[in-house]
Amino acid sequence: MAATIKTQSNILSKLNIEHLNAMQEEAQTVISSTSDVVLLSPTGSGKTLAFLLPIISDLNINGVEIQVLILVPTRELAMQIEQVVREMGTGFKVNAVYGGRAGSKDKIDLKHRPAILIGTPGRVADRIFRDSFSTEFIKTLVLDEFDKSLEVGFENEMREIIEGLPNVKKRILTSATQKINIPEFVGLKHPTYINYLEEGTPQLKIKIVVSPTKDKLGTLLDMLCHIGNEPGIIFCNFKDTIQEVSNFLTENYVAHGCFFGGMEQIDRERALMKFRNGTHQVLVATDLAARGLDIPELKFIIHFQLPHRNEEFIHRNGRTARMNSDGTAYVLKWKNELLPDFIKDAEIEELKTAPIPSPSKWVTVYISGGRKDKISKGDIAGWCCKQGHLTQNEIGMIEIKQDCAFVAIDTKKATQLVQLVDNSKLKTKKVRVTIILK
Repeated sequence: MAATIKTQSNILSKLNIEHLNAMQEEAQTVISSTSDVVLLSPTGSGKTLAFLLPIISDLNINGVEIQVLILVPTRELAMQIEQVVREMGTGFKVNAVYGGRAGSKDKIDLKHRPAILIGTPGRVADRIFRDSFSTEFIKTLVLDEFDKSLEVGFENEMREIIEGLPNVKKRILTSATQKINIPEFVGLKHPTYINYLEEGTPQLKIKIVVSPTKDKLGTLLDMLCHIGNEPGIIFCNFKDTIQEVSNFLTENYVAHGCFFGGMEQIDRERALMKFRNGTHQVLVATDLAARGLDIPELKFIIHFQLPHRNEEFIHRNGRTARMNSDGTAYVLKWKNELLPDFIKDAEIEELKTAPIPSPSKWVTVYISGGRKDKISKGDIAGWCCKQGHLTQNEIGMIEIKQDCAFVAIDTKKATQLVQLVDNSKLKTKKVRVTIILK
């Protein structure tokens, strides 16, 4: 069943997008008419929507088995794509499976097959061979950020999955990296390349901040004061460094979240969610946050520790100056530290004395009801206003999961809200409501 122009217009309206960018327009045309496509475009340029629109337009509305398989390198990217498909409001079932999530939840979700299955290679391979569901109706395979999947060690799982897909007609590979090596097992024959990497990010400014001390912590605090109340990421190379930076920021009353591979899945999800909704303006992270994450427009990133390769430097910088917005990448260096050759055309930034950024207006509230309870964002907003006595501007971003929801609430009104609505009915479900402090 092909989607009409009206359908696409409705989808873009639901996503609050006025029009597609040049890369998305070209991708839609090429993917619709070509069997094998390699899409190369910078982080944050809209690759997810670029491949989803033509894929969804080609789905069979009467299909009862999985038609599209999307393999991704991280749990967060799987959840992000799933959320985008849901927000598109197409009516097609979509599910994401990934490590760190109970296998029993996968079984429940996949009992009725989705049209689109998204997942990390390890968990997808496990579900295919453990549950023995049919793969013969999978006609479209997407390897999103495929180079990252190979880099983190998913080659065997990817090979095993692809060899078990007998009827794939269309293969779409995406990457934000120019230097790519596509393994033979992927099965590309004569791919068409869509390459927007040369477009670069002309709005990006790279600036160097010099620290008189080797630990650089005092200068980092001065930088955050200099930048002010803006959302940004502080990149570190190791989780031990993240802990050191986090402890220092806590001691100096700078609210922030942390994000790295060794965290429990629920803590990673909550850190990103609190960053998205503005509870935290600053995220201290490893390169796991450099791409494939659903996070807001950032005004800055800070390289507290520099990556070892230019590719990682580019990916980190791609978190800011996105989609025609301005942004700054700061390189924080000790005065005796030598910078690698890939840092060029960077000017020295002199820091201005300023107070510590004020705390966020928002705090995050947890609600024990979600999509499976037929609860919508409108339901939550209306409930908070009617029963919680809040105004619209005291309610921030609302995120709904399968079995729970999270809402950004004005800090001054959060305790009042909990007292008024905890253990009350939201639609037909009695829910618990708590403030997330950590």
